[in-house]
Amino acid sequence: MSQLTGNRIRTTAGKLGLPHLAETITEFTRRADEAKMGYLDFLDLVLSEELAVRDDRRFRQGLRLSRLPHHKTLDEYDFSFQPDLDPRKVKDLATLSFVEDRANAALLGPPGVGKTHIAVALAVAACRAGYSIYFTTLDDMVRNLKTAEAAGRLVNKLGTYLRPSVLVVDEVGYQPLERAEANLVFQVISKRYEKGSVILTSNKTFSEWGQVFGDEVLATAILDRLLHHCEVVSINGNSYRLKNRLQTIERDADVA
Repeated sequence: MSQLTGNRIRTTAGKLGLPHLAETITEFTRRADEAKMGYLDFLDLVLSEELAVRDDRRFRQGLRLSRLPHHKTLDEYDFSFQPDLDPRKVKDLATLSFVEDRANAALLGPPGVGKTHIAVALAVAACRAGYSIYFTTLDDMVRNLKTAEAAGRLVNKLGTYLRPSVLVVDEVGYQPLERAEANLVFQVISKRYEKGSVILTSNKTFSEWGQVFGDEVLATAILDRLLHHCEVVSINGNSYRLKNRLQTIERDADVA
């Protein structure tokens, strides 16, 4: 390939929004020469790598905008520490069929069993698959909506929680809500109903949600929309955080 041709390809690639091709055309042609590629194979190579780079860039951008507290995956989750949890049920969720169907997933159990880890891992997988995601605790969402409502910007702020394909709502039930606050949650859930997926974690059983939302009727209305299309995973094991803390205490005691 002549220098003139190479420069022309780089300029054209830049104008077409193909930055990876513009940067690596020399490397591509070297690989094509070494493999004695035909024209179609060379074109397939260039387009495949450009798409892979673009997908990775979109994935990393999606993670930056997601507000996820970390980017853990299911491979990092210790299923052996939760023997009552069937890994197949979680891995079925990781196929993201529920996201494709605009259904929901609920992870229930006491603090420390890894509910947030699994919720984040599912969100990361959804982001990798091209879905937009957003993470919030229930308390943060309610506080932000209340602030927006007071400032006359509620409709605009609701969009933050309605636009993503997948909304992760963490820590449902850690703090009881007033009825007006619960109504804001109802607005989010009802507007997302059959339009986008919700992944939620809660330390409360569904029968206790009336106490959480301060109104049995409102809690029932929220649950009615959440559970109509929902996969529920209950984790009733020991706390990972307590396990790690106990190991530290035992190790320090042995040293002493």
